[in-house]
Amino acid sequence: MTRHTTAVPNVVSQEEWLTTRKRLLAREKQATELRDAVNAERRRLPMVKVDKDYVFAGPAGTLRLRDMFEGRSQLYVHHFMWIDARDEGCPGCTMAANVNFTPIALSLLHQHDVSFACIARAPLASITRYKNAHGWTFPFFSSHGNDFNYDFHVTLEASKGPLEYNYLSKGELNQRGLSDDVLKGDWTGASVFLRVGDDVFHTYSAYARGLDAQAPGYSLLDLTPYGRQEAWEDSPPGWPQHETPA
Repeated sequence: MTRHTTAVPNVVSQEEWLTTRKRLLAREKQATELRDAVNAERRRLPMVKVDKDYVFAGPAGTLRLRDMFEGRSQLYVHHFMWIDARDEGCPGCTMAANVNFTPIALSLLHQHDVSFACIARAPLASITRYKNAHGWTFPFFSSHGNDFNYDFHVTLEASKGPLEYNYLSKGELNQRGLSDDVLKGDWTGASVFLRVGDDVFHTYSAYARGLDAQAPGYSLLDLTPYGRQEAWEDSPPGWPQHETPA
């Protein structure tokens, strides 16, 4: 639910607006330079060999993680969240797929020696039904029956080992207000791998708002006067914001 408001930005002269806008532009340039520096640091991360022999299910039968590279050296995996109660993909991942996992977007990745795959823990039959219903053509595989989702901390289940999400332990997540009741099931995540010969290495994983880029609509909202209208945003008094769910 959104609280509606009549609050609006201050009205100023063109000259004052331009002065303020240029001040913000300087800050935006700093943010861009910081983002470039972070990206450069990411390219210098070490990597970890994937020793576990995960077996996945796909349209052509069983396959390993190295098979998803399709002859390329890099692999981007979207951990596709699944809603068990409805036996279908989550709305957020579905939106990301519709907007980002298109043939044009995948062609750009392929040109840069990057393959793409979605992986969900649902049975392949459920994935195939959901994929066909949306007309998707990107690679989509099932990790049903293996530990892939749990090892990469995108499915939380206490019986599979200590809970961890976004590099925080269960205790740290509890301290941040996440109760045991919500620390279960699938959570947002993406992982990147590099193949060297027949060996596969894990180079990167991101979670939560680390994947903001997969929802480009948010980037557009960030440029509007009222922003995303979410409770966590630092907005002026009276700005419309979604109420925090109970």
